Amino acid sequence: MKSCNVSFVIPLKDEVETLETLYKKIVESTIPLDLSFEVIFVDDGSTDGSFEIIKKLHMEDPRVKGIRFRRNFGKSSALSAGFKKAVGDIVITMDADLQDDPIEIPRFIEMINKGYDVVSGWKKVRYDPLSKTLPSRFFNRLTAWATGVDIHDFNCGFKAYRKEVVKSIEIYGELHRYIPALAYGKGFTVGEIVVTHHPRRYGRSKYGWGRLFKGLLDLFTVVFLTRFFKRPMHIFGGTGAVMFVLGFIINLYLVIHKFLTDTPIGNRPLLTLGVLCMILGIQSLSLGLLGEMINNISSDRKEEYFILEEV
Repeated sequence: MKSCNVSFVIPLKDEVETLETLYKKIVESTIPLDLSFEVIFVDDGSTDGSFEIIKKLHMEDPRVKGIRFRRNFGKSSALSAGFKKAVGDIVITMDADLQDDPIEIPRFIEMINKGYDVVSGWKKVRYDPLSKTLPSRFFNRLTAWATGVDIHDFNCGFKAYRKEVVKSIEIYGELHRYIPALAYGKGFTVGEIVVTHHPRRYGRSKYGWGRLFKGLLDLFTVVFLTRFFKRPMHIFGGTGAVMFVLGFIINLYLVIHKFLTDTPIGNRPLLTLGVLCMILGIQSLSLGLLGEMINNISSDRKEEYFILEEV
């Protein structure tokens, strides 16, 4: 298929029970739309025979594509591989566990046609255990505040993008949940729709407090990439200037104090603190300058995954 209207990118791990049902629901939802489409399943290291089902679906319908990783590399890598393979003008991502309902697909496409570049699903009513919903709520509120993107559910895997978005954004680590923020930082428009969320019928949730912690670490990366990537001096230079001025004031105070009271200052801890602040300030300023110097120099990041098989 050289071109199509919609590419469905579906990352999965050990979802053998759901794949055929999900495929049928996607086909049923797209028939009334009269669109050409492809379904790209990305098997992120499954051990339950999921890829055998994908190959079976491919034999029955060439619109089904499959990518199989040698081991589990994470959702960001799976989405990245799917985005690279996708050829559709619109790319829709969804989870393979049947908690996302393909019946919502026309609504996502409608929002894209209205002019949005990114449309994120919002699972307003959820059927997940507290071990998943509590960290997710905390994460969503913090992320919305830190990135300035006014959506309620960054964790929702049900999203739609214009092709230009997924081809221009690089994701790794746990950055997949921050795609709306990364897109917003590049000037793309972001919208949101409420979607139906079904209880998990098979398997178990793979999200919890451990993944939340990793996600929060990546939040710092996203804030830097969206706010300071093109202006590193603003963060390093600003921090360095504050540190240097603080150290200068401390040392100036000590010098004046020595001349007024004739008190030795060589053994005072405050002197060490002042000198340390000035040194750290100079180092931070230097990092800012270095960042500005290499700002226009870029190199392609090597993929964090290795493909075992494709169909």
